Amino acid sequence: MTTTTAPTRPAPAAPPRTTGVLTGAVAAEWTKIWSVRSTWWALLGGALLMAATAGQLAIYAANANTDDNPANDLGVLPVTDVVVDAVGLTQFAVLALGLLAVTSEFTTGTIRTTMQCTPSRGRVLLAKALVTAAVTVPAGLLLGGIGVLVAGPVLGRWGTVPPAATVGDLVAVAVYLALVGVLALGLAAVLRSAVLTLIVLFLTLSVVPSALRELDVTALDRIADALPGEAGGHFLTGGGDPYPPAVGLALLTAWTVAALLAGRAALRRRDA
Repeated sequence: MTTTTAPTRPAPAAPPRTTGVLTGAVAAEWTKIWSVRSTWWALLGGALLMAATAGQLAIYAANANTDDNPANDLGVLPVTDVVVDAVGLTQFAVLALGLLAVTSEFTTGTIRTTMQCTPSRGRVLLAKALVTAAVTVPAGLLLGGIGVLVAGPVLGRWGTVPPAATVGDLVAVAVYLALVGVLALGLAAVLRSAVLTLIVLFLTLSVVPSALRELDVTALDRIADALPGEAGGHFLTGGGDPYPPAVGLALLTAWTVAALLAGRAALRRRDA
């Protein structure tokens, strides 16, 4: 009597693990951002720009209060007013940090390795955005603190540092810098060139709004108010004209999300 043994079926393959995939991508991007010199140079450049710009603006404010022309008198002002004005130039160091997180990989070709390790291009961009925000928020607080430490002694009796308002302004500076840093990252994913991305950002944040306002046309003024640089400015200054700070923050956030979505679409459409 012959007995037959049923063939053994292979055990079903275990489902692929999906938990921790984003965490791994974030960990990889965190390692990369701190392992390149451009990050350290960008942070150092931001610190130097903040110190120099805040000091210079504080000198202008103190001199305006002490010259012979009473029309120039600015009176006593919060030190963070000077810091907020200094952000206009300091932000470009943070923009460089954000855009280089993408463009440096395209330049060196390491973006191919990144995409092989994490095939989901949306996940790659999200991980880069989270790491950029995680770096620029504390960096923004530090840069704002440097501005206060430099501008305060220069202003002397013409400057005040109310604790609650100062902390609020420093947090606003950190949030603004984080958003524009991530915006730069998303735009860099579309353009893939550090120089081109920086030019577009400079035009969008500084040149175009000023040019539109020079024409003194109401409709163009409204367009300028909706651009990311102006929206961020209204958020930082806390004024109510033409809209409150919360609307400025919402507009800047919308621009940042739009840049990330455009970057994700560009990464999915084109080869690395």
